[in-house]
Amino acid sequence: MASQYEVEHNVRFAPSAPSTRRINMASFFSLLNRVSSSGTATPHNNPHATPTLPDVANVFRLLQDQMQTLAATAPTDENRSFLMELVSALDEDIHDPPSRLEGVSQEFLDALERVSRSRLGKGEDCAICKIPYLEDQYCLVVELPCKGRHQFDLECVGPWLRSKGTCPMCREEMGKKKVVAAAEEDDDEDDMDMMYA
Repeated sequence: MASQYEVEHNVRFAPSAPSTRRINMASFFSLLNRVSSSGTATPHNNPHATPTLPDVANVFRLLQDQMQTLAATAPTDENRSFLMELVSALDEDIHDPPSRLEGVSQEFLDALERVSRSRLGKGEDCAICKIPYLEDQYCLVVELPCKGRHQFDLECVGPWLRSKGTCPMCREEMGKKKVVAAAEEDDDEDDMDMMYA
């Protein structure tokens, strides 16, 4: 039934979007951009200052808050247990923060293999948010280059990869694989240059 406002003003409201378990990570990415992967910060007042350990700890704290929020509304005990494992893994980084973030670069995230909708099964879902992939009309599912080839919504796994640099499921390191491969290619090019010198 149309509301009085719709009738009087001859408008139709779009149906409300279904609720989602995904969290707004704007604060996380804002802080992450200030604390770069090289371990330096670019505060507005002193571009040569490096981040303090609390800055780095806060990156992990914001990520931990996301995981705790998702765990509080977890649809299954298995999902809650998985999310609480991630929360526990972040405790060490919060209490004893590293001097620099070991996460992957944004370029690494952009280069991750996308999984096409045709390869996704009806019941498949993201291990983090547990939303079935195919329920999202514009799902962006990525497959990590770990041994398990684990798949996640990019929106869910991106913050973890940017700060921790490991697969959330198997904890295999992600960023070093492509760096090593790129270094080997550079060595090959140098050898070819020397051959023609």
